[in-house]
Amino acid sequence: MTAATWPRGEPTLDRLLHLDRRTGRRRDLRVGDLPALLAPGDLLVLNDSATLPASLRGRLGGAPVELRLAGAREQGGAVWDAVLFGAGDWRARTEDRPAPPPARPGDALALGPELGAVVEAVSPLSPRLLTVRFAATGDAFWSALYRHGRPVQYAYMAGPLELWHTQTAYASRPWSVEAPSAGRPLAPSLLRAVVARGVGVATLTHAAGLSSTGDAALDRALPLPERSDVPAATVGLIEATRARRGRVVAVGTTVVRALEGRAAAHGGRLVPGVATTDLRLGAGHRLAVVEGIFTGMHEPEASHFALLEAFAPRAALADAHAHARAEGYLAHEFGDSMLIL
Repeated sequence: MTAATWPRGEPTLDRLLHLDRRTGRRRDLRVGDLPALLAPGDLLVLNDSATLPASLRGRLGGAPVELRLAGAREQGGAVWDAVLFGAGDWRARTEDRPAPPPARPGDALALGPELGAVVEAVSPLSPRLLTVRFAATGDAFWSALYRHGRPVQYAYMAGPLELWHTQTAYASRPWSVEAPSAGRPLAPSLLRAVVARGVGVATLTHAAGLSSTGDAALDRALPLPERSDVPAATVGLIEATRARRGRVVAVGTTVVRALEGRAAAHGGRLVPGVATTDLRLGAGHRLAVVEGIFTGMHEPEASHFALLEAFAPRAALADAHAHARAEGYLAHEFGDSMLIL
């Protein structure tokens, strides 16, 4: 499927492929048709995480490297899991980037005058997956990160992205290292139309992680454990929706992972608060909370695509994907959308 190479002007005109998870029937629509596909009493759940400038250029032992943050270990911003890349930048495909020099605990990373870091650990999953501790903490760390970091992006883009390109209209706390892009086309006007339809809207914050590293072994382990905060108000809205037999519709795989991971950890019950999930959804998983998903278009080999098998059989998904490819749908974070409901 062809990748969208730049943000488009009017997201409600983006294409929307609706797949009925019970019958396998599909329809070609527009994102602006979403309110009509939902029923009064349904609930749309959004990930309000903002996107960080998580790509840092620097040096390890004199060699040029790029460090992409993968997830915070501490709230203060000092300790992070991160993936190390060799020389080059986003213009080269991740799988074509040269390997970085070997990193060992105690090695120093020079990432700018205010962003020195030390390698604390190297993961057994990959020698490129590191735990690093930054010298700066608190406000000093965040200020330096926003001065020196860039958004994570990939070679199919037409040019360098600015951070604002990666944010949803309702972005709040900066937790994600890549954009929770499923919600990108949900403009305020469209959300107002959803509410006018009698559909509820709730939010949670989930730290969307990296979608690709170029390391085959590490890519097979994606998504890595991710942190989420599910407010008590959102839990209450979900419980009320399910009690009246309304449908809980997740905007993006991050929302599914946050809710289903929370339920799996508590015997099917949703518990509010901050938690980390390592749940990997796929074929055979019995969904406990979410009934449907509004998501971007994903290639069959992507980790996100495997999660969709919790909603529909792989054959139906593959058929829908083949149809979308033949009809010229666009993929990736600025691409078209799919609703499985």
